[in-house]
Amino acid sequence: MDIQSLRGMPDLFPEDLEKWHILEKTLSKVFHSCGTKEIRTPLLESTELFNRSVGNSSDIVNKELYSFLDRNDKSISLRPEGSASVIRAIIQKKQEHEKHKLWYQGPMFRYERPQKGRFRQFHQAGVEYLGYEEGLSEYELISMVIQLNQQLGIKKYKIKINHLGDKDTKENFCNALKLFLEPHLDTLHEKDIARLESNPLRILDSKEEATQNLLATAPRFQDFLSESPKTFLTNIVQHFTDQCDIAVDSSLVRGLDYYTGLVFEVVSEDLGAQDAFLGGGRYDHLSKELGGKGMEAIGFAIGLERIIDLMQIQPLQNVQKVAFITVGEQDQQKTYKIAHALREANLSVILDAFLSSATLKSQLKRANKHEHHFAIIIGEEERELGKYLWKDLSAQGDQELLHFEALIDKYKNL
Repeated sequence: MDIQSLRGMPDLFPEDLEKWHILEKTLSKVFHSCGTKEIRTPLLESTELFNRSVGNSSDIVNKELYSFLDRNDKSISLRPEGSASVIRAIIQKKQEHEKHKLWYQGPMFRYERPQKGRFRQFHQAGVEYLGYEEGLSEYELISMVIQLNQQLGIKKYKIKINHLGDKDTKENFCNALKLFLEPHLDTLHEKDIARLESNPLRILDSKEEATQNLLATAPRFQDFLSESPKTFLTNIVQHFTDQCDIAVDSSLVRGLDYYTGLVFEVVSEDLGAQDAFLGGGRYDHLSKELGGKGMEAIGFAIGLERIIDLMQIQPLQNVQKVAFITVGEQDQQKTYKIAHALREANLSVILDAFLSSATLKSQLKRANKHEHHFAIIIGEEERELGKYLWKDLSAQGDQELLHFEALIDKYKNL
């Protein structure tokens, strides 16, 4: 009998990997340009990690985990996604009190029916920003997504965003949804009935036509959100609408139980039915749920097999490292528009936005510690003058105030 590969676990030959290598270099370059550092975690973890993080209501834990007992009768599993392992690693090293900009890539495993763009062994690259509260970090990640698509030559895509609110928002909506759906239980698929009991919010993500027909007249999650998250969503859409197709989708909940706050997904009609190739969101409570200290967090993951089908790219080259420092009260949208324009002008330069309210002295100290060549500083004085301080961080220490056009030109020619 011929021995063949397991179903849903394809081989990648040299002619396939030429494109993969270009993709991996480009991903690394874009992540690196934002000051994000790589982390590598094991393929195998304790099954409990995924039971506690991904959630018992998810299809992953219910029927897709590759789990087995080791020689000590301990249940272990091949990782189905990357965020839980990254959080586990940070907790294990007792670094929850620090800020981290991390990225990873590698194979993941889920036992599901193989189809186009979906395999049992598949590959993801992901970004996790740990210790960053809601606000500027959302703008940075969406900016990074847009830069990725630009560098990969992906033009036809849409970014869908939503906000899951706080604990009370979820509870009030789920109660209303239960009351609405309970008279219609006989028309629901058994999978959706199970979701109604374990995590009603996930019914919004149902693929069943009968369920979706019912949901057309069901209570809307948006109606339960307070004004603050609604305004946050509106501001994000307004900020990025001139750079990409972006819109609020109130049915977007994402498939994993640990998400809180902003969630987002990037889709392309060129992929067919399985149209999502990137997704993520905020998960501020996961660290505590895994036994660690409280740690705000947001991230996203990219399906590499799917993005391979969309990309048209060339390798990038290394250049220099610039710290993007803001001091005092800032207009988040305006400040991040500057950072986005700089990266757009020269993506080979690392523009490391500190996303911090610390003093100028401490941020410059951090820039020198991490060997930045230059710093762009926006403080109260610079805002009043309508200029930006460009500072050479070498021993020479030259600095100059520049108008926006001059700043872009200087950055472009580094």
